[in-house]
Amino acid sequence: MANSIIKHVSIIMDGNGRWAKERNMPRSYGHRKGIDAVKKIINASLVRQISSLTLFAFSSENWIRPSNEVKLLMTLFRESIINNMENLHENNIKVTFIGDLDKFDRTLKKYIYTLEELTKYNSGLELNFAVNYGGKWDIINAVNKAISTQDDLANKTINKDDIEKNLSFYKNHPDLMIRTAGEHRLSNFMLWQHAYTELYFTDTLWPDFDEEDFDTAIKFFHNKTRKFGGLKSVKQIEQNEK
Repeated sequence: MANSIIKHVSIIMDGNGRWAKERNMPRSYGHRKGIDAVKKIINASLVRQISSLTLFAFSSENWIRPSNEVKLLMTLFRESIINNMENLHENNIKVTFIGDLDKFDRTLKKYIYTLEELTKYNSGLELNFAVNYGGKWDIINAVNKAISTQDDLANKTINKDDIEKNLSFYKNHPDLMIRTAGEHRLSNFMLWQHAYTELYFTDTLWPDFDEEDFDTAIKFFHNKTRKFGGLKSVKQIEQNEK
């Protein structure tokens, strides 16, 4: 039985390369098919009234991949923004990019900022793309920001709230994290924010991940009792507060 509704889902979209290899196709084919899966799950989130969807699109470690693959990913990234910008806006989706954007070229950053500006007042699904993102970077960056705002560091201790409010994403933390392609790890993705997230792993490769797979993950979440380190479930806490 569900203890609470899902407000925020995060996804590590893994398996594009393996999906292409199984079909004797280049990795680029898998990445392009992965974009189709992204669109499918965005639409599924709208139908299922998910409030926030955060997708791990490009990690800070992905730069070490072959240069031709990185170049392709940047091209697909730019094309996806251009081709889907109006549709995202028309569907009342608010798009935000989290991560260190400084490493991207000027043209790509222009399209990123244009999409964010276009959709910033939309009130529907909050769609977050983690790009050039790493969980360790996020925490270190948050600590440095917190320190920079302190006038008297000698008499000040940095606390949880100081870090929390300076993270790339600090609002409602994910309720459910999904990782495709059979790997069972976070891979440096939102390490702080996933502290009490329910983790769901599936062998399904990302290009094959569809609405049925999404519903299976949601069912997994609803069968969990979330206590956040306490003895009472979220449902019991909510009832006691009424």
